[in-house]
Amino acid sequence: MTAINSVNLRAVVLDMLLENEKNGEFSNYLLNNALAKYQYLEKSQRSFIAKLFIGTIERKIELDYICNQFSKTKTNKMKPLIRSLIRMSIYQLMYMDMVPESAVCNEAVKLANKRGFSNLKGFVNGVLRNIARNKESIKYPDSSDFVFYNSIKYSMPEWIIEMWLKDYEKEVVSDILAGLFKEKRTYIRVNTNKTTVAKLEEILTKEGVTVKKTDIDYALEISGYDYLTNLDSFNEGLFIIQDLSSIIAGFNSNIKEGDIVLDVCAAPGGKSVNASLLTKEKGRVYSRDISYEKTDKIEENLDRLGLLNVDVDVFDATDFDEDMVNKCDVVIADLPCSGLGIIGRKPDIKYNATMDKCRELVKIQKDILVNAAKYVKDGAFLIYSTCTINKEENEDQVRFIESLGFKCEEKRQLLPGLNSDTDGFFYARMKKL
Repeated sequence: MTAINSVNLRAVVLDMLLENEKNGEFSNYLLNNALAKYQYLEKSQRSFIAKLFIGTIERKIELDYICNQFSKTKTNKMKPLIRSLIRMSIYQLMYMDMVPESAVCNEAVKLANKRGFSNLKGFVNGVLRNIARNKESIKYPDSSDFVFYNSIKYSMPEWIIEMWLKDYEKEVVSDILAGLFKEKRTYIRVNTNKTTVAKLEEILTKEGVTVKKTDIDYALEISGYDYLTNLDSFNEGLFIIQDLSSIIAGFNSNIKEGDIVLDVCAAPGGKSVNASLLTKEKGRVYSRDISYEKTDKIEENLDRLGLLNVDVDVFDATDFDEDMVNKCDVVIADLPCSGLGIIGRKPDIKYNATMDKCRELVKIQKDILVNAAKYVKDGAFLIYSTCTINKEENEDQVRFIESLGFKCEEKRQLLPGLNSDTDGFFYARMKKL
């Protein structure tokens, strides 16, 4: 796994980790860019890059905890390159059984030397070989200290666990933490303007994709594919990738044929696509987001899918739009949130979030909701949703929406590890009185 077609896979991952730490770029963007650059590699090599990169970020707190038991120089005192190199090497030792321990140590030493740290070769070699010899005797915190133990076990900042313990029982928090590490599956929303679910199943199967039905008639689970862009069915716009939790929320949104729908924070466009397909030709969807970068992504999806009843605009949802007052049958408010429910897909979130940021987001959500509430016709609906699981951004905001003259018809908190294969997600269907 060292070099394939002159590409050193570990060197690729090391550069990605350094970029992630230096500039705070989200791991999913870095990974997607790397996989696109090296798409000529075999699938197993690209899988190696993905597993090592994401796994190292996911397990960062635990990896540092392990390292600090065997190194006199603690990880926070190490040079960035050496710190990332040791982290990714410990991850291989602990979580990639198919990789020989000797290869992990030897390749780490070579990389240190090639990157100008020949004086630290002995240090890198000593730390890693010591860990390899003593993996079974690594000391973890006592489980009686629930917060510290789970912080290390699941590489979750302690403040997040403490916050969740205010909202959920210990057993539920344990399930959430474990659920974030479950294998992530891929779901699609069928473009019923172009094909039927049965026909798409047939097409995907012929393309070598494994397809499973879901409880929602227009959604499927897919697996066994390589690149989506290599599938004719994708390029022809027969489906869009969408998280199951978001599909469930859309299914329960009460959008009907002929409705006027406003999606106030729409990127990358899955919710607007769903609304477009439900409203059909007689309806209209207004799809908005805060920047051209975001609306470009919406338009990309709409163009590929061939949907014509959607108007896309750059608009800041915290600004008030007088022209939309009392115009909408459904307003979709899938708002900026802490994202703590999708840590399993974007592990950087747990390291970048803070309590202050969460509180600021609650304020932004309220500012948007005050505007969004005014766009809903009497007797019509506001669909509030987030991809987080803390109640201040969810249950508390439902009560706030009720204070604006709405009644909650349905709400649901989906929790990773507890609700099928969904991410952490919340939605509420609110009816204007």
